[in-house]
Amino acid sequence: MFSGSCCALITPFRDGQVDERAFREFIEWQIAQGTQALIPCGTTGESPTLSHEEHRRVTEIAIATTGGRVPVIAGAGSNSTEEAIGLTQHAAHAGADAALVVVPYYNKPSQEGIYQHFKAVHDAADIPIIIYNIPGRTVVEMTSETLGRLAKLPRIVGMKDSTKDPVRPHATREVAGDDFAQLSGEDGTVLPFLAMGGHGCISVSANVAPAQLAEMHAAWQRGDVATAQAINARLMALHDAMFCEPSPAPAKYGASLLGLCSADVRLPIVPCGDAAKAQIRQAMQHAGLIA
Repeated sequence: MFSGSCCALITPFRDGQVDERAFREFIEWQIAQGTQALIPCGTTGESPTLSHEEHRRVTEIAIATTGGRVPVIAGAGSNSTEEAIGLTQHAAHAGADAALVVVPYYNKPSQEGIYQHFKAVHDAADIPIIIYNIPGRTVVEMTSETLGRLAKLPRIVGMKDSTKDPVRPHATREVAGDDFAQLSGEDGTVLPFLAMGGHGCISVSANVAPAQLAEMHAAWQRGDVATAQAINARLMALHDAMFCEPSPAPAKYGASLLGLCSADVRLPIVPCGDAAKAQIRQAMQHAGLIA
């Protein structure tokens, strides 16, 4: 089962191109800091503005650099079922441990359409699939009934839940079972999510605070609730700062303060303004990440 602190990786850019060297070094740093799984080519990785060739290349770099030390969950979603199948098949061929497939966005499919989308991806690719439910971006939300149907398929193994509903893990467990991996997509509500039966988090904040978040999850897993709460409290301002402007501009600016990569983003995302930069810097100072 996938669990603990999992990082939704940024994709470093330089001069408009993917900075492959910085990306490899960033992955090495994440692993050394204790991150338990890596997710390339998600929304935080600016997948909407990666070409198909870049998407495949970024996934391949993540898998090759990781070398099996931690799981790689490759972003492979699309609002086109055919495109999602192609990306998921590539993730399987490249050696990813799982594919992260988002509920189709913009099209506003029915629950039956959502089910058939995921079933088609499942049937076409021999790889574990984690459903990504984020109604704030997709406009539609997968119901527990639809999830229960999908969880019966052998390679649908988990869900990234970005509903901000802290009781969702209980409902999910009721329809999908105890072994279904439940990963929060919201750093700010992760402790309530874990308390209700969740297993981990696919985190944006882990791009700049991987060691702290790895320790928070480790503390929770060993039953040290007080330590987990203390770390969480110290990072709450950071969680807010990571979305003070459209993501992943804040995460990239934070990573640039750590000397990990440039703050470059691709349109329609723009670099952080001065007020956002000040908020991010202050939050990172409060968390003890920078002086």
